[in-house]
Formats: sequence, C-alpha cells, structure tokens
Amino acid sequence: MSQNLTHDFAEIFPDEVVTHAHVRDVPLPYRAGTMALITLDNGLDHTRPSSFGPKGLAELDAVLDTVLARDDIAAVGITGKPFILAAGADITGMPRITMREQAKEIARYGHQVFAKLDDGRKPSFGFINGLAIGGGLEIALNCTYRTVIASAPAVAFSECFLGILPGWGGTWLLPNLIGADGAVKVIVENALNNNRMLRGPEVQPLGIADATFEGADFLERSLDWAGQVLSGRVRVDRPEIDRGEAWDAAVARGRAFVEAKLHGAAPAPNRALDIIAAARTCWKAEGFALEDDALADLLMTEEFRAGLYAFDLVQRRAKRPVGVPDKSLARPVTKVGIVGAGLMASQLALLFARRLMVPVVLTDIDDERVEKGLSYVRSEVDKLAGKGRISADQANRLKASVTGSTDKQIYADCDFVLEAVFEEMKVKQQVFSELERIVSPECVLATNTSSLSVTTMASKLAHPERVVGFHFFNPVAILPLLEVIRAERTDDASLATAFAIAKGLRKNAILVKDAPAFVVNRILTRFLSEVTRCVDEGTPVDVADRAVLPLGLPMSPFVLLQLVGPAVGLHVTETLHEAFPDRFYVSPNLQRLVAANKPGLWSWDAQGQPYLDEDTKALLEQGDRPSTEEEVRERAMAAVADEARRVLDEGVVAEAPDIDLAMLLGTGWPFHLGGITPYLDRSGIAERVCGRRFLPRGVASLPA
Repeated sequence: MSQNLTHDFAEIFPDEVVTHAHVRDVPLPYRAGTMALITLDNGLDHTRPSSFGPKGLAELDAVLDTVLARDDIAAVGITGKPFILAAGADITGMPRITMREQAKEIARYGHQVFAKLDDGRKPSFGFINGLAIGGGLEIALNCTYRTVIASAPAVAFSECFLGILPGWGGTWLLPNLIGADGAVKVIVENALNNNRMLRGPEVQPLGIADATFEGADFLERSLDWAGQVLSGRVRVDRPEIDRGEAWDAAVARGRAFVEAKLHGAAPAPNRALDIIAAARTCWKAEGFALEDDALADLLMTEEFRAGLYAFDLVQRRAKRPVGVPDKSLARPVTKVGIVGAGLMASQLALLFARRLMVPVVLTDIDDERVEKGLSYVRSEVDKLAGKGRISADQANRLKASVTGSTDKQIYADCDFVLEAVFEEMKVKQQVFSELERIVSPECVLATNTSSLSVTTMASKLAHPERVVGFHFFNPVAILPLLEVIRAERTDDASLATAFAIAKGLRKNAILVKDAPAFVVNRILTRFLSEVTRCVDEGTPVDVADRAVLPLGLPMSPFVLLQLVGPAVGLHVTETLHEAFPDRFYVSPNLQRLVAANKPGLWSWDAQGQPYLDEDTKALLEQGDRPSTEEEVRERAMAAVADEARRVLDEGVVAEAPDIDLAMLLGTGWPFHLGGITPYLDRSGIAERVCGRRFLPRGVASLPA
C-alpha cells in the first residue's frame, strides 16, 4: 500500500476492531515437522465475528512474511477463535470510500496478503472451525488444503447479496477448485436465494474442503490429518475440472437465474459470472486482476451502498427497535393461548411452542376444527424431525405442549393470548370481550390483524391498556418481521411484554402506531392498487405485471396478489379505501375476481409460465387508456413515495429506516434497493413527488 492510501485507510476505518494473527508452533505427528499455526482473533466473543480491516490485514501480512521465511517449519495453518474462522472484510468503513482507487487498493491488498498462503514457499492448511463468510472463506481457499468442522453454521459467499463479489480470490479460485457448476451455485445462486449459507456437512461434498471432522477436538484431528498429508500417509485427490461445455452451461444457467431474479437491476452477479467464465482459461494473476477491477467498480455503485445500508438495518437496527419501553417492564410468559385453529393459528401455535418452549393452547368453534389444527402441528413437527432439525425427544415434547379445546376457559392461566380469527371487527371485539372475563388482569391480549384498528378492537374492554397488535407475515416460519402495534391506550408493560415475546420468537419487531394497515400492507396495497388501476384503464395485464420487474423485486405485482389471495387483497384495499378514499383505489376487476372465486389473474402452463385463461379474461372490463411499462412503473413508485412520506408524517413509524426495514424483512424487498426509500431518493421520485429526499445524501448512496 502506498503511504497516502495507508493514511486514507486509517481515516476510512477509524473504528476498526482489529483481528489479530496469533502464532504458535505446533509439532505435527508422523514426523511431519512443525506447523506455524495462525489463529485469527479480534478478542471478542462469538457474537462479534473476526473480520479483516486494513490494520488486521497488515498484521496478518507481517506474520505471514515472518513464518514463511522460517526454515524450521514444514507448513502454515490458519484457524479462528472458537466457532469463527472469519466473517470477511470489515464493511464499517466502506461507506466512507470516495474514490475508485481506494476501492481498488482494498482489493489488491487483500489479494496480496492472502495469496502468500499459496505462493509455493510452504504448504498451507485452512482449518474452517466455524463460520466462514466472504473473506473468511477466501483465506481458506488460498490455502493448499482445507478441513471443516461438521457443526459449521455458515460457510458462504454473501457478496452478490450485498452488491459486490468475492474480491480476494474467491471468484477465480472457487471454480478452479470445484468447477463452474458448484461455483455458480455458491457465489451467485445461494447469495441471491436470500443469502443461503452452506452448513458444515455440505462443504466437503462440493469439493471446498478435503476433510470434515466432528466435535470439540476438531483442531486436534485437523492437525493429525495435516501430519498424515505431509508425511504421505494421506493423499488428497481432487477430481479433474470439466473445462468444456459444462463450464459454459453453468455460466449460462447462472445468467438465466440472475435475469429471472433481478432483471438487470444490479450489476454484481453478472460481473461475478464474467470472472467465472474467464476463470476457465485465464491464469490466477489475470483472474485476480479481474477481481480487482470488478470490486473497485462495484464498491462505487449505488446498489452496493444501498446494500450496505440494508445490511446495517438488518444487523443493527432490527436488534434494537426504536421507541420500545424498557425490557424490565416485561411480564413473564409461562403459557400462551391462540384463539382459532386455522392454518395461520396453527402455524403460530407451533412457532410459540418451539421458540418459547411453553405450553400453548388453542380453541375453535368445534372439535373438528380443533383437531385439524392440532394435526397440522403434529405433521409439521414430524417433518422437522424427519429432516433432523429436532430430535425425537424434542418432537414428542413439542407435540405434547400444544393442546386444544372448544372451551375458552382453557385460557384462564395464560399470560399472553393472541387472536387469529376471521378479519372482521365485530368478531374480534367479541373474542376479546369473552377473553377479558376469563384471563387474569396481567394477561396481555394480542391481535394478529393485518389492517383493522387495534384501538377500536380494544375500545369496549374494561382494560384496553392490555391490548397490542401482533402482526405476523405469512409464511410465519420464514418471514422474520413482526409489526408490534401500540394502540391509543396500550400501556408500557404490555408493549414491553410483546417485544420480549417477539425476541423469544426470534422475530425482528418494529414499533408501529395504530393506523390503517400499519406499514407493510399499507405501502404494498397502495402499490398494488395503482398497478390494478392501470389495468382497469386499459393496460394489458402482462404489461402492467412486467412493469416493475426492472427493480428486481422478489415477484411481480399479480404473482404477489395470487400469493396473498385476491380476497385478502380486496379486504385490505377496501379497509384502506374507507380510511383514505382519495388514494386507495378499489378495482372493480379485483371485485369480480373475488366474486368468481378466482385464485388470481394468472393461470400457469406446463412450463410454469403465467397466462390469462379465457374465463378470467372474460371477467375483465378495461378502458381505452393503456399505459406503457415505464408509465406503470413510474406511477406505482410515485404512489409508494407518496404513501411512505405520509406514513412518516403521521408518525406511524419513527424514521424512514423503519419503513425500509419493514419492507426488507416483511416482503423480501431487495437489498440492492436498500428497501424502498434509497431507490426513491436516487431515482429522483422522492423529490418529484414529496419535494424532498427521505435520507441524507451519502446514506444508502454514494457520497455527495
């Protein structure tokens, strides 16, 4: 590094938690000699993984120079502190990078340091003793040999998920180790499939590791294995890489996957695929140079800055929700009740039982419905056991912990009761009225309503202060968001209890003011209602549905409507139209779909492609004012900008990042958009519609 850039990096990463490189000499068995074993450790516990900033890289650089120059060692080993190899580059300073040359120097320096492990001076061993993400995996790939612990929870390249690519050797090294097919899966497909991670047992079969070891003696067994390799007792054979048509086919598959996912919305995955394609024939130095240039370009994109912002929201803000009462006010919860035994209620019963490990009781209007709900829980528990996710003993305990009845007296000793019945105000008010006569004065009453007023729901109770909104997103087991709604009279103790339960359920909760449809459904419904208005005006269904695909959203509007269900979509739209008639359009065509009991606009052919069948087409009545794809997209996002600004002005959530966090976790809105508001800012829509940005320049965007 040049002296100027070294000085720049000190300013860019002022808060770097330095990962130190501790060295000790380890005598290897089988007369294999001595290994210089380097342990990467930032001095913190497993909740703060080690990462590589400029000071940490410089220390590792110096240590490698020293040990590789020694004549008295036979090999170099790299491992990490307990449970962690490393989590990759320190991204805390990335938003402060203002020049492409700074970005390129970061790429070059990482290559320079890691490549010393494979420069031919000594054999090197990467001992993957736990989490290894990004640069943590790359340091192992730069080694001659690798072992992995079977309990490793996460081995992955997450870079494309964030808007960059593995830039310290991974994009060239991995295909040359395991072939293009596996590399495309790990670098691109897993990253874009909600950042899927490999677990320990998956690593060796892909060819990433040469051996897998169990348990607390992982390091000892890895060192023994290293001794066997160096002494010739174990030979490491790797299959020959297919550099013919299979390589091209894998890259082509990756490009088709990226197009289907992102529709050109973010450049990183295709840049990664370019390097994987080139890696078939280019030398390592050429491949690393391609990584340097690609990383330098991508670090200076708006998509990466938005991805960093989104990552920070999910990793930090989600864990410290704004405006929550002190956790000391939360009451203990030893038993939970669920009112209803339908699909949603049954999912919730299983979630509470599994995460909180407390008894859960549910009720419905007849024994048949109750038994159907309990059967669902039992079958899902059996599936978990069948996949090895829980033991047989855990499965039996879970099944025993969820019981049901038609008698609401079963809730008498519950500390928290959640209603999940039909979305109709009078029904929910009646449920709460019955519950209040049964439960203790301290029991919190919660509603899973998606759009109704929690304040109105509680208004007829003697103690409305105990009522909170507890809005989950479907599928309950997968989507991590929970909107916790504070009604007008909800007290701090009830709210603190709700947030404590959310944490126990491993959900990311945000505090929401009681307002029609809260945050996610309100913004999504405004978005969908504008797209359906375009169809009603005369825009072809396929044109309207394709219009927002260039944003890289997880699904198109009418596929989303099909997932939610037209009846649910119509109900939420009508609720919001009643509150805001000038903004939320109720589509007559949507009403016709619901009246005809249609599952949505689309039917699906044998190839899985959507089409408009004749029955559905006959239901639609359209005007003569069609819009283009660009016009539909502009109108839909302008509506989103307007509604997001109103949500903030009304104080429904504290700040714009809460809207973004809600859309990221509740709908899978893409990281490269940063949620919603960064895209609205950088596209100019926010200023055109609202007169001002949602976020300051440099937050979720390149510096001004």
